[in-house]
Amino acid sequence: MGIIAKQSFYNSVSIALAFLIGAFNTVYLYPTHMGSALQGLVVALLALSNLVQPFISFGVQHAVIKFYSSCETKEEKDKLLSFSLFLPLLVFTILLIITFFFHHQITDFIATENEEMGKYAYLILAVAFSTALFEVFYNWLRIQLYSVFGNFLKEFFPRALIFTLLLIYAFGGLDLDGFIMALILGYYLRLLLVVVYSLIKYTPKFSFALPHQFKSILRYSLLIFMSGTAASLILDIDKSMISNILTVENVAYYSVAIFIAAVIEFPGRAMFQIISPLVAKALNDGDAPTLLKLLKKSANNLLLISGLLFLLINLNLNDFYAWVNLGDYSVALEVVLIVSLGKLFTMSLGCLNNIITNSKHYAYVFWFSTTSAILAVVLNLYLIQWYGIIGAAYATLMVIVLINFLKILLVQLRFKINPYSKKTFLTLGIVLILYFTISEVSFEFDPFVSLVLRSILITAAFSILAYLLKLTVDLQQFLSKILPFLKKD
Repeated sequence: MGIIAKQSFYNSVSIALAFLIGAFNTVYLYPTHMGSALQGLVVALLALSNLVQPFISFGVQHAVIKFYSSCETKEEKDKLLSFSLFLPLLVFTILLIITFFFHHQITDFIATENEEMGKYAYLILAVAFSTALFEVFYNWLRIQLYSVFGNFLKEFFPRALIFTLLLIYAFGGLDLDGFIMALILGYYLRLLLVVVYSLIKYTPKFSFALPHQFKSILRYSLLIFMSGTAASLILDIDKSMISNILTVENVAYYSVAIFIAAVIEFPGRAMFQIISPLVAKALNDGDAPTLLKLLKKSANNLLLISGLLFLLINLNLNDFYAWVNLGDYSVALEVVLIVSLGKLFTMSLGCLNNIITNSKHYAYVFWFSTTSAILAVVLNLYLIQWYGIIGAAYATLMVIVLINFLKILLVQLRFKINPYSKKTFLTLGIVLILYFTISEVSFEFDPFVSLVLRSILITAAFSILAYLLKLTVDLQQFLSKILPFLKKD
């Protein structure tokens, strides 16, 4: 587990920095210098590119992780990597031809509710292609267990890019046209960096010959593609539907709240970058003890860290919004609590998703994703009309709870394992007790001072309780290093 801990730590640092910069972009630079309308426009365009991206990658980036460890020779590995690159290029070429012939119809459809969306529609396909190829090369790095630089480019780089462009925009160095074009060029710079680094770490002998397991790989890629399309729909359909049913300003309010809630996921995003190839290897080797160990430990550690983040976010929410002076954005305060509950549940699953995706039961991913997508569309359609952006949050929570429950049931039935233990309920108990206790504590200070004091109180209380209950070996070792007197215990 050493390599997991080490790379997860570095990945956590880059993701934490990415979230800090992203938070500054989302809650200050965008609202202050672009305004909610233009912020909503950019967010909606990027959301649509995320919907298109799975069509281009066609699921091959995930096939690389699943099948690489089962390739017995370098020649077979190189054929797999070559196939994972050429298939997205082929799909993109087809999409480009379709776009060329039906350009006006596509643009008019996108611009139905907002003319500016149609004007900058070219960003959608451009960023989707860049992101699709980036994911392929990034997964080349992950299977070689070089996840740190790729994770830096995936998480930190786009947010730092937007931060830089927003500053230039704020000082009049860019208009909106220039901002959009520079954003696209930045995504292609990221792609260039990951291509160069990937080829330095491992340069395959490119071949047009099909991999030995071609039919299995294509079948897997097709199912993952359909699942990924549905998953992308789940992630971004709420923003798209809010812009259509309500206004683009509401997309901005909702996006800020979702961004804050998503902070809870960052420990998982760091861990999964390195743990997914190890799960695939354990499955391919039939190593049940290692698989169980990976599941239990990842679930326990992620729930513990995410539980602390859940408390820090939701108990400081009012002070945070007051401190950054978000004004109208506070209408989405309730969205943060609702969605963060779903995120916390997801983190409690540990690497369960990786087990399903990399096992012979991967076909269930398609059915889970399709069900989620249909449910998300139906729930958002009605709940947004009835309750506005709060309805979108409830729709998200309902989908998360249902699908996660089905995933737990699947793994329990097929593998006879689950992510939970006595420590799970102890951790949840700590989260509930501290949430209801500290929510009654008020500090009559400046919002920033109150936020800092409450955060110190939450962190200290949570850490002490977790240490006394011995909820994780990693926390015991970490606290013993920084507090030597605890070694006597």
